[in-house]
Amino acid sequence: MQPKLSNDRALRIVAAAREEFAKRGFAGARVNQIATRAGVNKQLLFYYYHSKRGLFQAVLAHCATELDGALASLTPPSGGAGGAGGGPLERLRLTLLAQFELLERNPQMVSLIGQGARSGVAFQPAINRLVVLLAEGQGRGQVRDDVDPHLTAAQALMLMVGYLSMEAVVAASARPLGADEPSLRERWRDAAVDLVVAGVRAS
Repeated sequence: MQPKLSNDRALRIVAAAREEFAKRGFAGARVNQIATRAGVNKQLLFYYYHSKRGLFQAVLAHCATELDGALASLTPPSGGAGGAGGGPLERLRLTLLAQFELLERNPQMVSLIGQGARSGVAFQPAINRLVVLLAEGQGRGQVRDDVDPHLTAAQALMLMVGYLSMEAVVAASARPLGADEPSLRERWRDAAVDLVVAGVRAS
């Protein structure tokens, strides 16, 4: 991060922009509103981030760093089978659970991931963490050789983001799901993780 972007005013702008982009999307977000919420003038905002798009990319980068740091602290360290971290499939399961729970606690991040097409690498750290585990599993013969680690990692993330973005739609899509709505989120999380892990497991 550039030194000028690590001071209090620059970080206040990012925090205000995160809230505005998450609530209104890129198209609906207003730079004037962001500047007002951050307690700065619009000229200072453009000095730091140059444009609305530059500010949006800064918000995504901050979210990506936050997500990766949180996952690093929650995911067990790597280790051989029987080691402290367990094998790659067990660490894949724990990482997926940790990702879901982090996203569940951060609805702004879920909204921003949904807009992340404007910055193709914004959430690459979270996907890369899954890619490494899948590739390691292939090397150990625990994950199917025909699995594409990058595609599978992206699909796993979308199972989580998609549900958390459209929970009400999912609950209303079938009566059995709607009837079980209080525990639906937990059921979805566990089923999604099982689906990914079972789907990649080598026979």
